[in-house]
Amino acid sequence: MKTSLLLGFALSLTPVLASALPSVPANINHAPWDALTRTYVDARGLVDYEKWHQTSEDRAKLDAYLEAFAPVPDEAAEGDDLIASLINAYNAFTIHFILENYPTRSIRLLDNEFKGKRYRIGGQLWSAEDIELETLRPLIGWKMHSVVVCAARSCPPLLNEAYFADDWESKMEERYRLWLARPDLNTYHPDRGWGNRGEVEISKIFSWHSVDFEGPVSVEDVLKRFGPENYASFFKRADYRIKYKDYHWGLNDQSELGKDYSHNIFRSLF
Repeated sequence: MKTSLLLGFALSLTPVLASALPSVPANINHAPWDALTRTYVDARGLVDYEKWHQTSEDRAKLDAYLEAFAPVPDEAAEGDDLIASLINAYNAFTIHFILENYPTRSIRLLDNEFKGKRYRIGGQLWSAEDIELETLRPLIGWKMHSVVVCAARSCPPLLNEAYFADDWESKMEERYRLWLARPDLNTYHPDRGWGNRGEVEISKIFSWHSVDFEGPVSVEDVLKRFGPENYASFFKRADYRIKYKDYHWGLNDQSELGKDYSHNIFRSLF
């Protein structure tokens, strides 16, 4: 009797949970975000937050762009249109959050930085974590990790362009190549370790989100496909030891702001 009641209660919640997923307006114009990132993001993915913060006209342009995500849509985005919009939404809302709180040495110093439901999409309030894990993860899985950027120096480099429905996947692949080739973010040691099997020291993102690399595409597969070409024969061996780099949570600012930030792990527990 109790089991059937619990099952009935769980089933009754299913429509509510399903309806909580955001309905993103179709065909959002990403040109304003494209122009803003080309202006304020450099080739290394660092942001000129100070200049952007001081430029009220461009802050207003970012506000207006994000307003396009807010209404309950007459037509909802689907497929590649939805994916590109969600990637841009994550990155643009994160930048907006930093600009509202600038200067800060790290996003981790801000309250409820990833779980705070402060971003209006399709008539509902969503958090950065919701966008990443509740929407992008089911849609594109492991692919999301090279394109969503949480404003930290150890993040994959932020693209200084928008993602569009017809190019998000090719840009995702290029982001992986650029990210994995950055020696400050990922390093490779073919002759290190027991039996000279070698080691890789890669981003802790691959550890935190290991569930996304337990399916048909593993971390080793990603390295084979997108790792630096000069290590191609090493990656094919696939018997190397995997280690993870310490994560630098300092702000991804073009200035020195955040460069010396050291995250207190105990803050993450509260």
